[in-house]
Amino acid sequence: MRLDLSSYITLERIPQKYYKPENDFEEYTLSRFEKIPVHIYEKSERAAKKVANDIVKHLQQKQTEGKPFVLGLSGGSSPNLVYEELVKLHKENGVSFRDLIVFNIYEFYPVYEPSLTNLQAIKDAFLNQIDINPENIYSLDSTTEKSLIAEKCEEFEDALHKLGGLDYLLLGLGSKGNIGFNMPGSNLHSQTRLVMLDGDSRRDIASSYGSLDRVPISAITMGIADMMRAKRISMIAWGEQKAESIKQMVEGSITESMPASVLQTHSDADVYIDLAAANDLTRISHPWLVTNCEWTSKLIRRAIVWLCGIVNKPILKLTNKDYNENGLSELIALYGSAYNVNIKIFNDLQHTITGWPGGKPNADDSHRPERAKPFPKRVIIFSPHPDDDVISMGGTFQRLVNQGHEVHVAYQTSGNIAVGDEEVIRYLSVFRNLIKEFEPHDTAALDKYGKMLNYLLHEKGKDDIDTPEVRFLKGRIRREEARSADRYVGLPANHVHFLDLPFYETGRVKKDPISEKDVKITKDFIESIKPHQIYVAGDLVDPHGTHKVCLDAILAAIDIMKDEEWYKDCRVWMYRGAWMEWEIDHIEMAVPISPEELRQKRNAILRHQSQMESAPFLGDDERLFWQRSEERNRATADMYDKLGLASYEAIEAFVEYKPIR
Repeated sequence: MRLDLSSYITLERIPQKYYKPENDFEEYTLSRFEKIPVHIYEKSERAAKKVANDIVKHLQQKQTEGKPFVLGLSGGSSPNLVYEELVKLHKENGVSFRDLIVFNIYEFYPVYEPSLTNLQAIKDAFLNQIDINPENIYSLDSTTEKSLIAEKCEEFEDALHKLGGLDYLLLGLGSKGNIGFNMPGSNLHSQTRLVMLDGDSRRDIASSYGSLDRVPISAITMGIADMMRAKRISMIAWGEQKAESIKQMVEGSITESMPASVLQTHSDADVYIDLAAANDLTRISHPWLVTNCEWTSKLIRRAIVWLCGIVNKPILKLTNKDYNENGLSELIALYGSAYNVNIKIFNDLQHTITGWPGGKPNADDSHRPERAKPFPKRVIIFSPHPDDDVISMGGTFQRLVNQGHEVHVAYQTSGNIAVGDEEVIRYLSVFRNLIKEFEPHDTAALDKYGKMLNYLLHEKGKDDIDTPEVRFLKGRIRREEARSADRYVGLPANHVHFLDLPFYETGRVKKDPISEKDVKITKDFIESIKPHQIYVAGDLVDPHGTHKVCLDAILAAIDIMKDEEWYKDCRVWMYRGAWMEWEIDHIEMAVPISPEELRQKRNAILRHQSQMESAPFLGDDERLFWQRSEERNRATADMYDKLGLASYEAIEAFVEYKPIR
């Protein structure tokens, strides 16, 4: 059973010629905007294997010289794939690491539980599984007295300098372009020091600590100066969430606001990324600027949308001159004139717009994103958390119900960890007052609620996991908020389903891996409905990875059922909105939302009161979820308007998922 199918989602086929040049001239042409060597791989596992082999090559070269090999290592999730490959090379190929000397380039501070240190994470993933001499592991101490930190930093640097500096440095890329914990604004000549962690950095590592409250407020990091003295540097980054930072680091100017950009000045630094992380590089996002293109419909659409932005014109006003002066003369040669290209793309985009997301009955559907029959349709809306349905597709949800389809909503997780303690305290206080007023003799319930209140008010420490009773109540708060929103939309109570997938129920931010049990629950539910439409969350960059696991469970279930007769009449639509939005060149269905419908959508989102200002995990976007949603929906509508299409208040966008055959 394949459990990671979301990583195989490709919104378009990217020709290998854009990232696997056949000769040096092609490499030079493709990378003309790139100021550091970049190696792009279809899968992160392949890139990790390449980096691991590169490390071993340099290690063994040192071994033949009878010298130790000094390696700088970072933490986080990205290097784990490299560590896996290195362990495999040790266990299966007999590679010895006895001459390896390791420097842990940062450590969280203060941390008094050894299992929560960055060093321990590296040991668990790599060092404890190879034949390294423990005395060859250098790390800053997370328990050092604050008054001694400067002295310990000097000792750490002295030890590194005595060994001749780093032979090799393996770096991950932080969410703000940081290397180690050299955050934006760090001096490019900085030394090893104590730094404060900003909110984004703390959220990035929250999964390792169980909750945001447990994350240390600072870290001790190797400075940029020592990093840049490394003889060789490999930077790795995986996933769509790293694409913007990769572009700025590789193609932008060197600046303290993007610390990783300093790698442009290193004589032997390379960047290894997967296709998702390469998404914003010019050769991938705008290949017509660097090479001849394989012109697919989506690439043409992207090029025209880009051109409209460059010349500030709607599609139908673009001229041959606009194309020729901006590197798109190929399209004129291909289609004969600007008009022919313009009308094709205008019609393509026009045909994505529909006010009937479930299909319009008794209508010609040859140019509509959804088919007219059957009508009404059975529809499943999967929602990873109990509010993603209304946040991301609340307007479409409302239309499907109003237009008479049999709509079912399936909430995949309880969302309990996203409820603050104060919410539970408020509910418990109300419960106790109700019992005192109407059931004063129910001492058992009074005692139960009293103990829960006392735990939350006086006993719970900041590192404690909630008791099962508290987790249950937090889950029920979110469940009833979802029911309230569904009632507002007009959904029958028996069409509201709570799957409570097991992977989520750890009580911590860090979840269990997806299991076959999660897939079975999902598969059984889908088969019980046999839908004609399935809506799933396709934004895979939510801070804690829940959306990706939920999508993997759905796609794994679909992979099992895809050859069944009923599935042949089913379409799967992916939505975004809580954390990001689809780019217009990928959109296949655009559902307009009127001002009144947008207000209704906001009202449905506001039914989730526990997720307003006091919600624990709002991410690095200071706007509330309803504000983010409205602004993204308005931005999509504004883009359609600027391109010369119809003007709407807002638009929700969808992309169709087609399973691997």
